[in-house]
Amino acid sequence: MTDTTIPPGTTVHERDNASGRRSAPVSPRRRARATAGSGRMAALLVSPTLLVLAIVVLYPTLMALNESLYGPKGLDPKSGFIRTTEPFVGLRNYADVFGAAGDRFWNAFWNTTFFTVVTVGLETVIGVAMALIMHKAFRGRALVRAGILVPWAVPTAISGLLWRWIFNSDGIANAIIGHQILWTTEGFHAKVAVIVAEVWKTAPFIGLLVLAGLQVISKEVYEAARIDGAGALGQFWHVTLPLVKPALLVAVLFRCLDALRMFDLPYILVGAQKNSVETLSMLAQNEASNVRFGPASAYAVILFLYVLLIALAFVRLLGADLVGDRDAAKASRSGRRSILAFRRTEVTA
Repeated sequence: MTDTTIPPGTTVHERDNASGRRSAPVSPRRRARATAGSGRMAALLVSPTLLVLAIVVLYPTLMALNESLYGPKGLDPKSGFIRTTEPFVGLRNYADVFGAAGDRFWNAFWNTTFFTVVTVGLETVIGVAMALIMHKAFRGRALVRAGILVPWAVPTAISGLLWRWIFNSDGIANAIIGHQILWTTEGFHAKVAVIVAEVWKTAPFIGLLVLAGLQVISKEVYEAARIDGAGALGQFWHVTLPLVKPALLVAVLFRCLDALRMFDLPYILVGAQKNSVETLSMLAQNEASNVRFGPASAYAVILFLYVLLIALAFVRLLGADLVGDRDAAKASRSGRRSILAFRRTEVTA
């Protein structure tokens, strides 16, 4: 009697085919009914989250979009009296953003983009280095982990005040470099001050997420790479980086969305209405503080669309990884079918 060994993980149809039995085919109606039932269950489970998102995201967004179509209260040129309500101006606020107020808007737009690209790039490099250090087994590792994560636990307002003290004219930064630089005034040095403070605070966040990805990588993978002759750099480039890529992409996505909405750190560290560090969030807040809620809402809507485009671009990148996983699963199932066919050939022989 010939023994046929069925590898684990095979489906019912594959198991039946390997043992010589033929299972009854599943009708399309039954398959459609099962799919519809799974879809209803998924919608039921996701509905609380969708309800919360509709309350805290969709409703404020629609209100901001509606407010952006109205102008500020003021003197009515037709009647000569003060308006008691906000006049409907349509898309005039958006036209003013790219017209009369275009210089200030584009300055804030490029400042926001510059801070996002530079800070997230530096945070990614430093955060990965932090994760690799925290992942190593050495004496005092718990203390090092706690010290690295302290900046992320500090509130942003406190961090801004701390770095404002460091970047004072008679502060520690000038004492270290030996030059008198007014860091919190207009100029490129104000951008440098914001970048240093932002990277110091948020690089541990990326390090924490990358560390979570490193801890699920099996040691056998590194042992196999070491046997194949891969050095430390080769293991990092060909093993660590590809396996930790999903966690790294999620961390970079979160940081990009957060950096695009940067407000409190430059506002506290440098100050308001500084062309060198003014961001789109600061510009919207400045308009709202001057009781110009229509233009402020227009800036907020534009920033929302900008953040949405960046998020969609990253989702496409994350979706590519999911497709890759699906392809790998298909390849694995194809391999199992090949094994079963080979075993059936052996049994026949």
